[in-house]
Amino acid sequence: MKTNSLLSFFAPKDIKFLPMLSEASNVLVHSAELLTQLFDQKGNVDRVELCGLIKAEEVKGDKVTGRVFKALNETFITPFDREDIYELTEEIDDSIDAINRAAHKVLLYDPHHLPECTAALSDIVRQATVEVQSAVGELSIMKKTDKQFREHCREIKRLEEKADIVYEDGIIALFKHETNTVELIKLKEIIQELEKSANKINNIGKVLKSILVKYA
Repeated sequence: MKTNSLLSFFAPKDIKFLPMLSEASNVLVHSAELLTQLFDQKGNVDRVELCGLIKAEEVKGDKVTGRVFKALNETFITPFDREDIYELTEEIDDSIDAINRAAHKVLLYDPHHLPECTAALSDIVRQATVEVQSAVGELSIMKKTDKQFREHCREIKRLEEKADIVYEDGIIALFKHETNTVELIKLKEIIQELEKSANKINNIGKVLKSILVKYA
């Protein structure tokens, strides 16, 4: 028996990382869904309640991240490089944090109104998180077929580019129409946080593409 085969025989067959990554991506999607509700333009929303729910998801995400990092320190065999697992987990966690920051800015500044671009940006963020969730679900079969995985990565990038356009148009409209200086400052920061959230999710896409290059 070859040395590598012998090590594989005695080493525990770990299957916990992919479920934990899936759990983290689920938290990411749920956070983004709550974010779209926060920026819903159709009626009054309870900002305090929704921000509290998003914060709870952020705490949940931190716990999943902690479990992944702990498992990395305790596990000999991983489904792919531990550096990739670490980076993917960290980027998902950072994206959840970014969503929480965007929500917290609404709670902190309590603007009189929210521009339409905030609803559009939050929905782009939501769509991108769904693509991340789907891509993470494809990790287990990526070596067999990577067609859908590649499509999810492309869509994440396309959505980030769309967010850039919506952000720029939103900032232009804000400076054109908002006459209250204090409100302008508040809304500008909120719009910027939403755009940062989209950028953070695109960082997840970059890690996923890196994994694709190595293993597909």
